[in-house]
Amino acid sequence: MKLQQIVKTPYLASRIAYGCMGIGGSWDHNSLNINEQRNATIAIETAFETGINIFDHADIYCFGKSEHAFAQFIIDKPHLRDKIILQSKCGIRIATDNHIGHYDFSYDHIINSVEQSLKRLQTSYLDILLLHRPDVLVEGEEVAKAFSELHQSGKVRFFGVSNHTVMQIMYLQKYIQQPLVINQVQLNVIDNDLFNSGIVGGGGNSLDSVGLVEYCRINDITIQAWGPLASGKIFVEQPQNHRVAAVQKVLHKLAEKYCTNTMAIALAWILLHPAQIQPVIGSSNPSRIRNACEAINVDLTRSEWYELFVAGRGANLP
Repeated sequence: MKLQQIVKTPYLASRIAYGCMGIGGSWDHNSLNINEQRNATIAIETAFETGINIFDHADIYCFGKSEHAFAQFIIDKPHLRDKIILQSKCGIRIATDNHIGHYDFSYDHIINSVEQSLKRLQTSYLDILLLHRPDVLVEGEEVAKAFSELHQSGKVRFFGVSNHTVMQIMYLQKYIQQPLVINQVQLNVIDNDLFNSGIVGGGGNSLDSVGLVEYCRINDITIQAWGPLASGKIFVEQPQNHRVAAVQKVLHKLAEKYCTNTMAIALAWILLHPAQIQPVIGSSNPSRIRNACEAINVDLTRSEWYELFVAGRGANLP
């Protein structure tokens, strides 16, 4: 597995990260059963064996059970804690009988969320904490207070965001003393606004991604790509969507050329970008995890990269 520096940190992270949303079993408050825990452990161990050393969580994943499931890996192999980068997110509040689902970057919620994540993960610190989705009612001073307290106590070493625009990052950084080192956003060959918006001259999605890649490169913010395989929709049989069909045609052609699988090609497309974007894979299937990691050995040409890009955007370049 190739490594990349997460700038402004001491961490050398694997080019591919592992997303732990799917290892917690069902999205309910039922306890993890034996089979779910076993499957989670196998998936985590497979990811680690391929060379992945950064594991992405969120406090809400499977109502906290994903963090519980991962904790067993640390309990069983405590000597590996310092060899992995443990990242979690907070800020989304799931709907309950008392309130609708919403976002919350208040001081109290950030502090409480981290405390609960540390308890579930059975660890004394997070390497990186991300704010999950932008809270429209955010107060920069509250976030700064929470981050400073968490940093000074040693409970969180570094901070970042997810799904944030340029201006949202700039606003937070005005108040926060610590550098924001990660921005995790949606990116795959179909959901390609991160690249396409600058070409068409406008946003086109809720992220408003115009200039986001360049801003992150200028400010040494590592971009992580969630949903790098489009939740599997680029691999469906007999696709009805013309863009998916066009992407599949190119994926199969390139997979044959490079003697690999289509999943690896789709990830290699992200890895080729000079910003060193880090895809976050989420399969709990060991063979798919291994297939995904073959992307590390694929070096697409510039022409091939654009061939996939054009197929994914559904139109030739202007």
